[in-house]
Amino acid sequence: MTLKYCVFKCVCDKGFAILSLPSIMCIGLILWAINPFFNPGPLFFYQDRMGLNGRRFKLLKFRTMSPASVQARAHDAPLEAERITVFAGYLRKFHFDELPNFINVLIGDMCLVGPRPDAWDHSTKYADVVPYYSNRFRVKPGITGLAQVRLGYADTTRAVERKARFDNFYIQKSRIKLDVYIIWRTFVVFFGGFGGK
Repeated sequence: MTLKYCVFKCVCDKGFAILSLPSIMCIGLILWAINPFFNPGPLFFYQDRMGLNGRRFKLLKFRTMSPASVQARAHDAPLEAERITVFAGYLRKFHFDELPNFINVLIGDMCLVGPRPDAWDHSTKYADVVPYYSNRFRVKPGITGLAQVRLGYADTTRAVERKARFDNFYIQKSRIKLDVYIIWRTFVVFFGGFGGK
C-alpha cells in the first residue's frame, strides 16, 4: 500500500465519518421517538464481528428487528424477516440502519472501503470452509466493498464463496481508482435499495 493510497483512505474514512454524524443524530432521534410504539427496546444493536488480523470488535447499527428468541443465528440460517418492523424495513432497504458503522470508522475498527465484516460466529465457520475467506483479515473491514456493490447481501455459503473471491480480488488490486469506483457504486446501490435485507 503506497503512502498516497494510505493518505487517500485516511481522508475518505475520517471525512465521510464526520459528514455522517448529522444523519446519525437525525435518524437516531426519529427512532428514539417512534421505537417505544413500534419496536420497543434499545436504539442501537451491537454485534461481535471479526476484523483486521481476526480481532473481535463490536459493530454498531440502528436496531431494526424485534428481540430474538435465541442469542445467535446459525451462519447458514435464513434471515428472520418476520422480526423486521415495517418502518425498519425501509431503513434496511436503503441501508440507513448501517449509518452508525461510521462510528466504528472513527474509533478505528473499520474503514470506508474494505471487505464487509461478518458476525464473529459466522466468520469462524466460513474461515474453515470457504476458500480465500481468511484473506479478508489482512485488511480492515469496510462499510462498503467490492462484493457488496457487485453481489449484494450474501446469506448462503455459496454466496459467501462468491463474496470471498471479490474480497480477495479487492485486497490484491486495491488502489485509489478501485476505491473511487466502489464509493460511486455504493451511492448507486444506496439510492437504488440494492442488496438491502
